[in-house]
Amino acid sequence: MIGPAPLTTSESQAGSEVSTAPDSRSGAPEWLSRYRYVWSTLLVAALVGMLGLSPWASSSRWIASGYVLLIAARSGISMLKSMRTGSWGVDVLAIAAIVATVALGDYWAALVVVLMLMSGEALEAFAARRARSELRALMSRAPRVAHRLTAGKTADLPVDAVLPGDVLEVKPGESVPVDAEVMGEGASFDESSITGESLPVWRAAGEQVLSGAVNTDRLVVVRATATARDSQYETIVALVRSAADSKAPFVRLADRVAIPFTIGAFSIGVLAWLISGEPARLAEVLVVATPCPLLIATPVAFIAGMSRAAARGVIVKGGGSLEQLARVRTVAFDKTGTLTQGSPRVDRVEVVTGGADTMLALAAAVESDSAHVLARAVVEEAARRGTSPMSADHVVEHLALGARGWIGGQEISVGKLDFVVEDAPPTLAALAAGETAVHVAQDGALLGRIVLTDETRAEARRTVAGLRATGVARVVMLTGDAHDTAARIASQIGIDEVRSGLLPADKVLAVRELTPRPVMMVGDGINDAPVLAAADVGVAMGARGATAASESADVVVMVEDLERVLDAVLLSRRTVRIAYQSIGIGIGLSVALMLVASLGVLPAVVGAALQELVDVVAILNSLRAGRRLPDRG
Repeated sequence: MIGPAPLTTSESQAGSEVSTAPDSRSGAPEWLSRYRYVWSTLLVAALVGMLGLSPWASSSRWIASGYVLLIAARSGISMLKSMRTGSWGVDVLAIAAIVATVALGDYWAALVVVLMLMSGEALEAFAARRARSELRALMSRAPRVAHRLTAGKTADLPVDAVLPGDVLEVKPGESVPVDAEVMGEGASFDESSITGESLPVWRAAGEQVLSGAVNTDRLVVVRATATARDSQYETIVALVRSAADSKAPFVRLADRVAIPFTIGAFSIGVLAWLISGEPARLAEVLVVATPCPLLIATPVAFIAGMSRAAARGVIVKGGGSLEQLARVRTVAFDKTGTLTQGSPRVDRVEVVTGGADTMLALAAAVESDSAHVLARAVVEEAARRGTSPMSADHVVEHLALGARGWIGGQEISVGKLDFVVEDAPPTLAALAAGETAVHVAQDGALLGRIVLTDETRAEARRTVAGLRATGVARVVMLTGDAHDTAARIASQIGIDEVRSGLLPADKVLAVRELTPRPVMMVGDGINDAPVLAAADVGVAMGARGATAASESADVVVMVEDLERVLDAVLLSRRTVRIAYQSIGIGIGLSVALMLVASLGVLPAVVGAALQELVDVVAILNSLRAGRRLPDRG
């Protein structure tokens, strides 16, 4: 392929066909400026054809030769630029094919070679736009304007000017400009651009709604909780841009493959020339020797694979991360917030005296204004069960112990057992590993306890089994929790190796020691940032506030669904497999055509057309990396 570097560089290089915008300086239509070298080659070919039928036929040779040599010079400059980045070895074949056909006087073959190569650049641009469509659509939906509500009046302002605490209106069909809290009545939002969830999600008053979510309801009023820069959608866009502009080690491997391929092509061509004594054999071999799959099809597969991952709510930060992800042999999981929900939930209500719902309602009344994580879980469970709401008076919280209040003239105590009653009865069984309890007493008499646990994610066991099915040899849990609690969770989801009681530094050491490599670490939260950076592939679960983890990770899962980690592994392995296929197809067909051309039975014009077909086949094969994954049964 002449001209542009592989697709891992910008689409707007000077002189290439990959620009996606019209030429504003010339006012030319977009389709004309984008494919200007294709059209100019066709125009020169038409002019040379007309001159060949006129009295000035002799000038046609000079016009055609001059044009193709200018294209060869352009490509030579591009090749020199590519060599400075370590990508070289293939463009010399295309340049040699043009020069050889001109030297042999076959200027029509030279024009066909140039036309095929320029159309190849156009095909590259199309493939890049096709592969990047999901990423580009994500960035194009970034909110830009907000409607701030002040004293009953609405004023438009740039989204960057929104401050936390601002009250905003979001009209039907508009995106939420910044992370915000729903005010008034709840509303329905389309969060597919953030989480990949296809169905609208209902957000009640007081619930958080992320920037980029589309209002599918009536006019909604929200209160900003973050600036645009710190909001979720801007984080996603930054990650996507990072992913789109990377160059994978796998592509550098393709560049290295190109070097022996180039040597082999020249060897076949020169040998055919020496044996036959016909210089035309060299030109005919070089015409079919340009391995565009090494320059185009491989990066197209990577971009298409990352694009599909983004559509599933998984941001892979670069082609190098994608290749490492495809080779993962060991997976390590954090426990809390990764394999578990990350917040306590009521597991059961154990009653000593009275009714369960009544006891739960009493506890919720006393805990209603508490910010403690256990208190919030109790209040949420009471609301979920629809218990009759009660009101508590004179509530006093006691740090690390619990709270007391008065309901209907009776003192209600909620918290630790020795806080709510002086003498604990021996009727309560010991809690299992990983469980905790909130005890409830009325006037000093124990009513019972509310048992809470951090539940495992429903999809955790399926994810672990799926990873093993892909060829992962070892699955490990790394956690700072006590061993009994960690072992209970591990047994529920099928992990048979647990390392517990680890500090962040201990996790880093553990990941560095794990074999076989590469090792993928999946975690969330600030404390996981060091180990995610230390792993061969770090995966941050749910970037809702886990900024440090997201920045240090190679892969960010934007939705609270552990199975998206499995999706990322499956997509990466399919992408790399397809990229290797494209290399094999392209080189195999090119070598076959070179051998045929060396026999002198493949004219240069025909060879150029066949070589372009090889490119098309390889690129279309690479685009398969952007297909949806099959539904899991």
